[in-house]
Amino acid sequence: METSYEHVPVMCEEVVTLLAPAVAGPDAVMVDATLGLGGHAQALLDGFPSLNLIGLDRDPQAIKVAKTRLAGFADRLEVHESTYDRIGVILGSRRADAVLFDLGLSSLQIDSPERGFSYASGSSPEQDGPEGLDPTTVENLSMRMDGDPTKLTAADVVNTYSVEDLSHIFRVYADEQHATRIARAIVAARDVEAISTSARLAAVVSAAVPVTRGRTGHPAKRVFQALRIEVNDERRSMEEALLAAMNLLRVNGRIAVLSYHSGEDRFVKQRFADACSDHVPPGLAVVPEARRARFRPVTRGALKPSQVEVTSNPRARSARLRAVERLKEEA
Repeated sequence: METSYEHVPVMCEEVVTLLAPAVAGPDAVMVDATLGLGGHAQALLDGFPSLNLIGLDRDPQAIKVAKTRLAGFADRLEVHESTYDRIGVILGSRRADAVLFDLGLSSLQIDSPERGFSYASGSSPEQDGPEGLDPTTVENLSMRMDGDPTKLTAADVVNTYSVEDLSHIFRVYADEQHATRIARAIVAARDVEAISTSARLAAVVSAAVPVTRGRTGHPAKRVFQALRIEVNDERRSMEEALLAAMNLLRVNGRIAVLSYHSGEDRFVKQRFADACSDHVPPGLAVVPEARRARFRPVTRGALKPSQVEVTSNPRARSARLRAVERLKEEA
């Protein structure tokens, strides 16, 4: 595998700007909870010479690339092969000044057909357009973030889940309005022959989704997102990771999250809104200190990539960036 793999980190300038006030100080500590190929980490380590960065990623291939890319920062870098919900375990008694979550797939994962994240060779759930769709393409329908051969795969999901269960994950994890229709089509197709390639799954979904005005992107885009979340247990992991990150953050520390579809962004928005709210009954004249919000929003709503970035890197199109800052310790 090429360790010089090309990688363009999404909204990198915005991420660095948002986290700068928290990581500019002496001996600052940051956790990149989704290290990926190390693009954001490189920009931050370059920009802040006293920053110490702890990188987490569950993908051993991505870690190999990131370590090579970041070799020049070895004295300020600590890398762990781990899911991000173990962030509290890995830090132990240490505190962080900043935490970054980039919930998208890396270029390495998208462009490796044998891993099954893409619904067509050269395409991806973060890219629009059905270019190159070929139902005969041999692609392993896995979608595992790590290499554990004992864990659930997307093939397991599409070939064993009931119509009701498939419909549920498509609707809840990806806001797919045709969830039941797609689930029924998948079950009918697998009754003829097991669905073992991402290209065949994409073809089944495409045939099941009616052409409607205003729908953007490949018809299988949301289905592939939902399957990736289910296979990697991302919703539970993200819930635990975000809570742990908030608890280990120092006062004036910041958390930034990049998400790539409406379900993820809504989840982050709700958790941040709760953390930035006073927890008292409506209309209470005086808010006790113990009930005051622990965080404040840094972004007003979600930031979006510029048109310039989208033009040069279409995979950034659906990105949304939110950040909050810690105001106080626990009461």
